[in-house]
Amino acid sequence: MTLHHLMLFLHVCGVVVWVGGMAFAWFCLRPAAMQLPPDRRLGLWAAVLRAFFPMVWISIALIVVSGFGMLIETGFARAPLAWHVMLLTGMVMIGVFASIWFGPWRSMQQAVANEDWARAAVAMNTIRQRVGFNLGLGLLTTAIATLGLAF
Repeated sequence: MTLHHLMLFLHVCGVVVWVGGMAFAWFCLRPAAMQLPPDRRLGLWAAVLRAFFPMVWISIALIVVSGFGMLIETGFARAPLAWHVMLLTGMVMIGVFASIWFGPWRSMQQAVANEDWARAAVAMNTIRQRVGFNLGLGLLTTAIATLGLAF
């Protein structure tokens, strides 16, 4: 096993956790949670995101360190154009996640703690929209990674 293979493994693990977690939340948890009354639904989301978001930060660290490691190993000038596009889309995804973490996520935590369900619902809706955007961007980035720019 080479260092490149280890970096690629760590990169893919980070992507699987982050993008896979968003896909699970969007396509499985969200429809199931809609069956619950607002206080239980928002409490569930708060608990799930409290567990998932630290995993996203770890995934981001793995993706960034391994991605830059592979770029440095290859050389920025010699890296395929798709790698540079993935760097751009990945940085946008990180920015969107940071906007969730420092914005509506904090508001949602406070609102759920205060049982302010209307405010929690507004925050959760903002989180949902941003996660949906990031999920789409994550899938696009995965297509770029696997198909290059030929799709």
